[in-house]
Amino acid sequence: MTKNQSKRLSEFTSADHPVRRMRRLREAAIELVLFLAAASSVLITMGIVGILVVESMPFFAHVPLKDFLFDTEWTPLFENARYGILPLLAGTFLSTFIALTVAIPLGTVAAVFLSEYVRPSVREILKPVLELLAAVPTVVYGYFALLFVTPILQKIFPTIGGFNILSAGIVIGVMIVPYVSSLSEDALRAVPSHFREASFALGASRMQTGFKVIVPAAFSGITSAYILGISRALGETMVVAIAAGMQPNLTLNPLEPAATITAFIVQVSLGDLPHGSIGYQSIYVAGLSLLVLTLIFNVTGLYLRKKFQEKE
Repeated sequence: MTKNQSKRLSEFTSADHPVRRMRRLREAAIELVLFLAAASSVLITMGIVGILVVESMPFFAHVPLKDFLFDTEWTPLFENARYGILPLLAGTFLSTFIALTVAIPLGTVAAVFLSEYVRPSVREILKPVLELLAAVPTVVYGYFALLFVTPILQKIFPTIGGFNILSAGIVIGVMIVPYVSSLSEDALRAVPSHFREASFALGASRMQTGFKVIVPAAFSGITSAYILGISRALGETMVVAIAAGMQPNLTLNPLEPAATITAFIVQVSLGDLPHGSIGYQSIYVAGLSLLVLTLIFNVTGLYLRKKFQEKE
């Protein structure tokens, strides 16, 4: 290398060269954009939490926390209003439990089938078709539960009413199957192929390999699918608002009508209570309660996922 070439190279590689300065500016701009994109979700979440907390404070200034947590009646639309959250919690937990009873087995089996049984070309067709269930509007699911599932249940249980939490829970479970199956299938396919080869070499069948080797190996990822399913079932609104009856009953009988936290928010948001009243502010308290429930389930799920990852 000549002396002039060496000089030009040192000038180009110096920090003050215009090309390098421009490159640093572009990288700094890209880094700033990425930071703003990442921080926006955090800021939006903090804003939502702040609004719920601020709007809930006047409610608790009139309603004792003890009555809110332990009263067994929720009648904010009545003249002698009662604000016990337990009936709404019972309906929310019952519908979520029924939905998970449907979605977790179906979603897991569908994920194992797509991951271990079908050819890749067939999988590329079946998986998008299954995920189309997530694109159906929830109001359609609500009327499907009311007009199709409920009449079938009435033939099985003659005493069941037109509105009940069982049909709503079943349809919510069908609705969240794509979330569970899609994420679970991704986790199953991420398991190294030598797990399958070792299982087959020991004489295991395809079903034994799928459920006794691959599913345990991918269970930390499958847990994430279950967490998403739980959060989706907790936050479902239209299905329970249409099919469950929106009657806040403190019951664990799935054949009876019930109301969930989200259904109550929809009911009050229709304008049945004047803006600024205690009853209207109760929707913010209900939203805050739902947020706390979702947070508890997510934190618990992440803890369990970490435990499974440590065992793996």
